[in-house]
Amino acid sequence: MKVKKENSNKLIPLILVLLLVAVWEAVVRGGLVPRFILPSPIDVLKVFVTTIPDMKEHILVTLQEALTGFAIAIIFSLILAMAMDRFPAVKKALYPLLIVSQTIPIIILAPLFILWFGFGMLPKIIVVVLVCFFPIIISLLEGLNSVDLDMINLLKSMGASKAQIFKIVKLPASMVGLFSGLRIAATYSIMGAVIGEWLGGDKGIGFYIVRVKHSFAVDKVFAATLVVIILSMLLFKVITIIQNLSMPWFRYVEQKK
Repeated sequence: MKVKKENSNKLIPLILVLLLVAVWEAVVRGGLVPRFILPSPIDVLKVFVTTIPDMKEHILVTLQEALTGFAIAIIFSLILAMAMDRFPAVKKALYPLLIVSQTIPIIILAPLFILWFGFGMLPKIIVVVLVCFFPIIISLLEGLNSVDLDMINLLKSMGASKAQIFKIVKLPASMVGLFSGLRIAATYSIMGAVIGEWLGGDKGIGFYIVRVKHSFAVDKVFAATLVVIILSMLLFKVITIIQNLSMPWFRYVEQKK
């Protein structure tokens, strides 16, 4: 019964996507929307296959920017989250600034980074770091705050140090929150890199989208967008696999629900 339930849960979104694609195809084929404005899904797939060789170099650049920025965001988030958990004064000082930082649209900051750091990879990586940093650190802080106080008090009564408490109780308890933030940030990383390339650069999927848009090749814009979706989903899946390998008990608990 559980296997059937899991299969049905996976089929529902797939059926919905197929239905939307079928409606899209019917609308275009019926002539309700001109193909030069909205190409059909079949047209997009054909262009996707033929343009993949042209996009290969751009895909690699975008992936390099996204993965580099994602890795830096993880490191910064871990260091800052541990500092905020260890020193309450640091958390009180920085937490409001983290919230305020998210009120500034990244679309405003990206051109400034390009102006300051040029058209290379650095400004794109900075954009990715800023986009990925917030969901990771907030999820990690929530996980650290969810620790059972009775467990902490028990370890303190046994003479455990703060480092031991963090290793034995806090870190394992925060893993679920950490991976939740990582999955969100993984999809954001591709988007952040594309935004940076879109606003200024000479390589990457974002640059490719701007170039084909100026050529009014809408089908190629859709094909490049499909590449962005695929890359984001792949990174999301990789994080999920890592979580299942590092937290096998969590997958078992989820299956029991």
